[in-house]
Amino acid sequence: MAVGGAAGILAGCLVSPAQAATAEEAPAAVACPADLAEKATCYSGQDSHGAHYTVAVPRSWNETLVLHAHGGPGLGEESDPERSGDDLERWSVMVDQGYAWAGSAYRRGGYGTRMAASDTENLRRLFTERFGRPSTTLIHGQSWGGNVAAKTIEMYGSGADSPYDGALLTNGVLAGGSRGYDYRVDLRVVYQYYCRNHPRPTEPAYPLWMGLREDSAMTGAGLRARLQECTGYSSPPADRTALQQRNLDDILAVTRIPERTLESHLTFATFTFRDLVRRVGLRSPFGNRHVRYRGSHDDAALNAGVERFDADPAARRNLSYDSDLTGAVSVPVLTLHAIDDPTAFVEHESAYLDSLEGAHRDRHLLQTFTQESEHSGLSAAEYAGAVSALSGWVRTGHKPTAASVASSCPAFDAVYRTGCFFRPGYRPSAYASRVNPRPGATHWPAMTRAQEWRWSRLGDVGIAP
Repeated sequence: MAVGGAAGILAGCLVSPAQAATAEEAPAAVACPADLAEKATCYSGQDSHGAHYTVAVPRSWNETLVLHAHGGPGLGEESDPERSGDDLERWSVMVDQGYAWAGSAYRRGGYGTRMAASDTENLRRLFTERFGRPSTTLIHGQSWGGNVAAKTIEMYGSGADSPYDGALLTNGVLAGGSRGYDYRVDLRVVYQYYCRNHPRPTEPAYPLWMGLREDSAMTGAGLRARLQECTGYSSPPADRTALQQRNLDDILAVTRIPERTLESHLTFATFTFRDLVRRVGLRSPFGNRHVRYRGSHDDAALNAGVERFDADPAARRNLSYDSDLTGAVSVPVLTLHAIDDPTAFVEHESAYLDSLEGAHRDRHLLQTFTQESEHSGLSAAEYAGAVSALSGWVRTGHKPTAASVASSCPAFDAVYRTGCFFRPGYRPSAYASRVNPRPGATHWPAMTRAQEWRWSRLGDVGIAP
């Protein structure tokens, strides 16, 4: 789709000619991960958008395809040829259970939810052309991939002729881009208030919503060194100075980010923010003008001294259009989320439920929760049980319950021995109970397909493939 205007939001004007003109490669047979070597045939290739992909077809295929939407995003400008193969190894449990699996590495790194959804849909079509039409097609998204998968079924999965039959969203970033990163916005400004080294007073100044200035040569190692300098986060508490400990305590208390993921959140709020802001025309999609920060040793000083800014309406609208979820789904959606997820807080699930309730589609949603504390992976037995429950829901039309999903897990754990940690009675608190709300911020309403098409033709929509 051609996008007019000056700035292509999450990609459009930044796609290289090589990416735009890549000839589609036929899938080539490749070695499967070791645990699938005797159970499946694996393939890799590159689609017409330049996206590398990997496919695995079990020798005893149950005729269900699982499309995988990976998280991140990575920040390279080219498609990563290793990414989808690594994802297959990570979620080989799907193939072990008899499902065909296909994962796209997307045509480039960097932010772009609709771009990633388009590449996922392109891979679905490619699979059907090359390997035959599955009887059932599911989509699985992990982390930011949960946002991608949820957006995919909104874009391509509505109506009676939907090519998607169900979605599994695990530890998903489901609050959407326009508010799903607000806690990282808060981290960026709170960190700078206490540390004053990102940037340093001797370095060129820039607004913190940029994450990092365009011409900075800072590396991940350089950022870690500054974080260590200010907080001593990687040192034993006894080796920190009193000021380092107080800085660390204040930053963690105000942002409510777990100490063990402080570095990764600050990395995202630095390098990924720089990428995202570049893709919305170097305008701020974020604001914190009226946020009241609490929990420090001196809240009055913090609120008086922290950097403040407003979201640019067009940038915020573009990010919302690209990644926010309307809740307009028409297929079964099962979510699985670790209660103590330190990266995509479990309260993302409350935001997603609100979206579906607002669209009167919550009957299509089942949310399940586990007493786990990692973001990047859950128990293999739980993945197997969740995809089986979703498949049964699609096949029979009978919606499972959180309790029935939990009760099915031990049978899978007898095979995988990774544990079952479901908490059927758990309900997360509201999103605003964990993430500072933005008073006065605009949340764009759900749009019809016709409205989305008209909006996408506007000159500054920007996050296009």
